[in-house]
Amino acid sequence: MELGISLHPIDIGLISAYFVIAIGLGIWFGRKHDTASDFFLAGRGMLWPVIGLSLFASNISSTTLVGLAGSAYSTGISVFNYEWMAAVVLVVFAVFFLPAILRAQVYTMPEFLSKRYDDRARTYFSLLTLFLNIVVDTAGGLFAGALLLQMMFPSLDIWTTVTVLAIAAGIYTIAGGLAAVMFTDAIQAVLLVVGSVLITIFALEQVGGWDAVVAAVPQDKLSLIRPPGDPGVPWPGLVTGVFLLGFYFWCTNQFMVQRLLAAKNINHGRWGALFAGFLKLPVLFIMVIPGTIAILLYPDIEDPNLVYPTMLVDLLPVGIMGLVLAGFVAALMSQIDSTLNSASTLVTMDFVRRIWPQLNPHQLMRAGQISTFVFMMLAVLWAPQIAKFQSIFEYLQAVLAYTVPPIVAMFVFGVLWKRANASGGFAALVIGGLAGLVFFIGNQVLVDEPVISFLYVAPILFVISSITLVVVSLMTPPPLPEKTEGLLWTPATWHAESEELAALPWWQNYRILSVGLLAVTAVIVISFW
Repeated sequence: MELGISLHPIDIGLISAYFVIAIGLGIWFGRKHDTASDFFLAGRGMLWPVIGLSLFASNISSTTLVGLAGSAYSTGISVFNYEWMAAVVLVVFAVFFLPAILRAQVYTMPEFLSKRYDDRARTYFSLLTLFLNIVVDTAGGLFAGALLLQMMFPSLDIWTTVTVLAIAAGIYTIAGGLAAVMFTDAIQAVLLVVGSVLITIFALEQVGGWDAVVAAVPQDKLSLIRPPGDPGVPWPGLVTGVFLLGFYFWCTNQFMVQRLLAAKNINHGRWGALFAGFLKLPVLFIMVIPGTIAILLYPDIEDPNLVYPTMLVDLLPVGIMGLVLAGFVAALMSQIDSTLNSASTLVTMDFVRRIWPQLNPHQLMRAGQISTFVFMMLAVLWAPQIAKFQSIFEYLQAVLAYTVPPIVAMFVFGVLWKRANASGGFAALVIGGLAGLVFFIGNQVLVDEPVISFLYVAPILFVISSITLVVVSLMTPPPLPEKTEGLLWTPATWHAESEELAALPWWQNYRILSVGLLAVTAVIVISFW
């Protein structure tokens, strides 16, 4: 199927206005920032609505929009399991882990590992995150987004498109730092939701409403909980692998957690995390189910990746088209700006500051701006290579399951177990890393099709890493007091919080909000069981 869009001047105006506003925000915030704290963490003054919207927008990229609709079209709505599980993960994070991380007053998540363990863990995690941010996230988003734009606009030159998108996102990221990224993310989140809602409404009108969808679509494609042998998301993998990978993504990945590190205080951090979890729930109705509706509208689409662009081209009138396309471009820009900002933070705070400790806050900010520019150029240069090494890129998408379980184990035991020490943490990295490499070669490289789903590989590696961490920690001296003080969650933490929460109205009590979020999540999952 060939797609092509002839844009009305109104649509072009809406898209142009988005670019002007995004770049203008970056320049505006750039006037206010002069220190590393301003540039990397928005002065640690962010409020919960902006935090939640930014987390949501950074998570929903243009490729996610296309992937959710395509998966729903081809295999059913079980792809939404990754979305609702985010709400559960963010509740766990808000209750147990966020207080310790904010008390540490760190710029990066690897820096937290350095405080809790040692610099070996910090360096390993920094390098791993940088690799994944630039080679997978930024370059991959640029390449896939440009491909999709070219699909809709065949006359576009793909590499010119990649460069323009990277430069546009780079300008406001370099100028305004995290504040510019988060406020543009908030605008992007609104555009994403509005555009997705409009596509859903027009699609439902075309097929005659939700009852027509339920009557015509096979029941298994409208079910979230799938049997153990399901090729997509088997239920045992859902409760183990999806949770673990979600924990890495939302709770330890600099790309996401940097927004929470910028929170004005612990309450705004928690409310922002829970708000992001709440925003993930409507994704079923406005981003996943439209792909299911497309089964009735376009039964002959061979490539599932064409489902979202086809609906966009076919269903939307003038003006609405420009708004939704602006949301589509916004989703792409949000992924790029987030990864550029987090990568520059990692380089500056985990490497530059350690090598040149004499640099003042203004010089560190300048180092971050230079790093952002360098990473922007690297992503542009790397993106074309993805077309040449498509199979390798596909492997890189699954590489999280093989590489991050040791990191997850270090965070879980580091915050919840006082006896975890640097020797145990480093041993978990080495043994868990080697086990991941063995699994990756045996399950991905040496066979045509994986023998074990990566959703089962992740929990196996987590168990191996956890056992290693516990055994080695118990065989070696306990950590020094400064390695645990203020960095743990304990029952005493819970009791101290209870006294503080007693003075707040119920709608500001994060525990009540957490229970409410879990209840809404359960209702949705049970409804589509």
